[in-house]
Amino acid sequence: MRSYYQSEMECAKPDVMRALQNERLAETVRHVYKNVAYYRNLMDSKGVSPDDVKSVDDLPRLPFIAKEALRDEYPYGLLATPLSDAVRIQSTSGTTGRRVVAFYTQNDIDLWEDCCARAIVAAGGSRDDVVQVSYGYGLFTGGPGLNGGSHRVGSLTLPMSSGLTERQIQFMVDLGATILCCTPSYAAYIAETINEQGMRDKIKLKAGIFGAEAWSEEMRGDLEKNLGIKAYDIYGLTEITGPGVSYECEEQTGMHVNEDHFIPEIIDPSSGEVLPYGEKGELVLTCISKRAFPLLRYRTRDICVLSRKECSCGRTLVKMSRLMGRTDDMLIIRGVNVFPSQIETVLLKSGMTPNYQIIVDRVRHADTLEVLVEMTPEMFSDTVKDISGLERELASEIRSILGISAKVTLAAPRSITRSEGKAVRVIDKRKI
Repeated sequence: MRSYYQSEMECAKPDVMRALQNERLAETVRHVYKNVAYYRNLMDSKGVSPDDVKSVDDLPRLPFIAKEALRDEYPYGLLATPLSDAVRIQSTSGTTGRRVVAFYTQNDIDLWEDCCARAIVAAGGSRDDVVQVSYGYGLFTGGPGLNGGSHRVGSLTLPMSSGLTERQIQFMVDLGATILCCTPSYAAYIAETINEQGMRDKIKLKAGIFGAEAWSEEMRGDLEKNLGIKAYDIYGLTEITGPGVSYECEEQTGMHVNEDHFIPEIIDPSSGEVLPYGEKGELVLTCISKRAFPLLRYRTRDICVLSRKECSCGRTLVKMSRLMGRTDDMLIIRGVNVFPSQIETVLLKSGMTPNYQIIVDRVRHADTLEVLVEMTPEMFSDTVKDISGLERELASEIRSILGISAKVTLAAPRSITRSEGKAVRVIDKRKI
């Protein structure tokens, strides 16, 4: 028997969902125009008034907003309610510039936790489960979002945060955790440690909810094999709400977008033209239920595809594919567009570990590309000749995918620093 957290929305008829979206979108546009000077000035400059936006079909009338605006308006410039109505902030790391701060009313938090609860139930979670939340807490949205979602479901929640892996495994075993929530790279590290310690038969995990970074189908297969689970994708970003914007169901063929709260569009990254379902492009999201910090037509820079294909799980929410890269994380090497996910797919399909780094440099005015990847213990015992041959094979595979050459270096097991949060996959020395 299929389970849903909020079936009336997750399985809503298309005309019911569209009517709700129309109502909420029009109200949100009026709300931000009245309360946020930035939006009012932006809309006025484009000749758009709130009266021009009556339905989802009118979305293209609205201008886009990008992360630069959030940084420029830091901290309070995009707050759409009195400060006294806001009860929490969450924030990005600020590693690429000034931090982005998002505000939440209590109702905003309640709706966010509902979205995360939908993801947990879709992964098979119930009040009988033990949910181990190993995303970071604090300003990062991962921990608080899944923590709140687990409470909504009624599951026993282990608020572990990231790090202290030995303790993670101890609690996982002692308390019988059944669902693990963390980044896929940290899940890989936990799995590696569990298997090294011979603890695989002592864990009771049945599912994992992994997000906050792009990961491949090959990595999904490794995690499911090494942890004995079913691995589910979840998507979100601080600017919009955090994890729970979309989530995977049992079909594992894309993530259902919570359309009663967020309207997704796919655009051509260069022209801004809205693309039809099935076309790959940049994901744009519009918040229609948030009050403190609702963003309209926010350019996420994430590349994916939207699909209206009927899902066997019974949910009618539109699906977005797993992320295919980012427009701003895309590397341009010798004039070629390169996404790290392309290289990861080659490595994992070839039986390599998920522990790798992509190093880009510029030597004598020419770009260089090196892929450093760990060997398995079995490979490490091979002869130098065998290792060199494998390096050449991997380099050839990468060249056939990217169209440019790369140096592949096989490193000793555990020689690349492990991540307890988001993995650092790319080191671009050209920016130094």
